[in-house]
Amino acid sequence: MGSKPQTIVDLTWLGGLTFAATSGDATITLDSAGAAGPSPVQTLGIALAGCMAMDVAHILTRSRHVFHALTAHLVADRAADDPRRIVRVAIRFAVEGNVPTDAVERAIALSRETYCSVWHSMRQDIAFETSAQVVGGREPSS
Repeated sequence: MGSKPQTIVDLTWLGGLTFAATSGDATITLDSAGAAGPSPVQTLGIALAGCMAMDVAHILTRSRHVFHALTAHLVADRAADDPRRIVRVAIRFAVEGNVPTDAVERAIALSRETYCSVWHSMRQDIAFETSAQVVGGREPSS
């Protein structure tokens, strides 16, 4: 299996602490204050939650589980002192559909342990909790 292409990002200063970031065909505004766009740390949170949510959706779909909604809610705690890095992350996934709870938990575990490139690019000493809620799901048959 071949390697993924390089990720290339170009930043253009817009003034103050605001930048236009472009990568491929995608553009986002980064703003230190989180007003004109997300801050870099907010963007990291979006990237982590997005990476894992995409993995979960992909794994559930490949496993032929039918769902009609999937959300992820991330809360990150930061250190009080510089560099004020993220020290704790909690992500709660909510899935609506006829999906067994254990299938959602397995998809989350696979994302975290194997597939989520964003998580595996971060410091592994970050306290990291995940949880899942399934609405309209079913428990595994005994």
